[in-house]
Amino acid sequence: MVNLASQINSIVQYILSMGAIVMLPIILFIVGLCFRMKISQAFKAALTVGVGFVGIFAIFGILTNNVGPAAQAMVKHTGINLPAADLGWPALSAITWGLPIAPFVIPMTIIINIVMLIIGKTRTVDVDMWNYWHFALVGTLVYYVTNNFILGLLAAAVITIIVFKMADWAAPMGEKYFGLEGISLPTVSSITFWPIGLIGNWLIDKIPGVRNIKIDPKTIQKKFGIFGEPMMIGLILGVLLGLLAGYDVKGLLNIGVNLAAVMLLLPRMTRVLLEGLMPISQAVQAFLTKRFPNRKDLFIGLDIAVAIGNSSIISTALLLTPLAILLAFILPGNRTLPLADLANLAVFASMIVLACKGNIFRAVIIAIPCLIGDLYIASAMAPVITKMARTVAYKGAAHATVTSFLDGGNPLRFWIVKIFELNPIALGGIVVIGLLVWWIYRTTKKEVVDIDQ
Repeated sequence: MVNLASQINSIVQYILSMGAIVMLPIILFIVGLCFRMKISQAFKAALTVGVGFVGIFAIFGILTNNVGPAAQAMVKHTGINLPAADLGWPALSAITWGLPIAPFVIPMTIIINIVMLIIGKTRTVDVDMWNYWHFALVGTLVYYVTNNFILGLLAAAVITIIVFKMADWAAPMGEKYFGLEGISLPTVSSITFWPIGLIGNWLIDKIPGVRNIKIDPKTIQKKFGIFGEPMMIGLILGVLLGLLAGYDVKGLLNIGVNLAAVMLLLPRMTRVLLEGLMPISQAVQAFLTKRFPNRKDLFIGLDIAVAIGNSSIISTALLLTPLAILLAFILPGNRTLPLADLANLAVFASMIVLACKGNIFRAVIIAIPCLIGDLYIASAMAPVITKMARTVAYKGAAHATVTSFLDGGNPLRFWIVKIFELNPIALGGIVVIGLLVWWIYRTTKKEVVDIDQ
């Protein structure tokens, strides 16, 4: 088993070394050919998607390269000294792919997706193999706490099914409010918060006065004119972030202009990606409509990065950055020092923003208890993540405790880990949380758009 895992891992690592911007177009090209597109059309569409992702990741890099140092400067100014350092999702994904369960998750996820599509239990065709590491992380965590390889794979399968179902659930609203036609977003670190965002939004609707507060880019632009445009919002939020970080005038202007560029350019790169994706999506839909006339359209499952260009998401993430640092500082019993993942709060906030239909005020209010949960869960998972990191000789964990603020603190992953540990509270929560999620679905399905599986 170990030798087989090692051989499969070598193949997987070679494929993954090409990166998402190369691997995803190859997969989409193959998908296009499978669904009877002409070679030239499939190639052009897949390459356009790759170019779109190059643009998205490049601009997202501007966001993280500016927000990350500013957030770390804020952490330094607060004098926070906590024992579990946040290593961030890039390091955690690399650690996950280097461990034995990960190579088996790719074929298993593909098989699960195909079976669910055949029996009509999902509408998501998840081509985003790069992000299968999210499923592998759950399996790896369970493997480390139970020392059982099979249970680890089973845990990865469980979260895969859950995520596909939630991605289906959220996709119609994503089409309407993010403009992502024919796309679902099966990324664990974001879709986990979809039902939480819905219930939070529902509760705010019941609070007189508060329910009338609406802050979104359209409202801001209507009230403040040019100063309400996304580019200007990016400039203003960037300068505010720089002030909290203690930057000088040069630093303030630099972060302000960079975030203004992010707010302006990310949506444009998303449009390039969608331009390439639409021919493939239409080919898939035409093929299935011809052979399965009673089957509704499918969604292409992509990285949450395609939604990050939304102005409300970026604005919410920037507002949450100082709040996350403040919470880490004041929460009793918290051991997590948020660092690397602070630049990734847009991913964390995206589905909450969607559930609130772009209302930044509501999204921030709902996100605060989610941040608190992430901090405490990341603290609880620090020993396991540190053990994983040391197994693959990750240097940052050699003489220190490490964790991951967002992915290590993800509540869905934590719950599944505790279920496989046979924790009585987690086991009892299966019924309670299952009924709650069903109730949220029934209560909000007219608003979200009825999904008839």
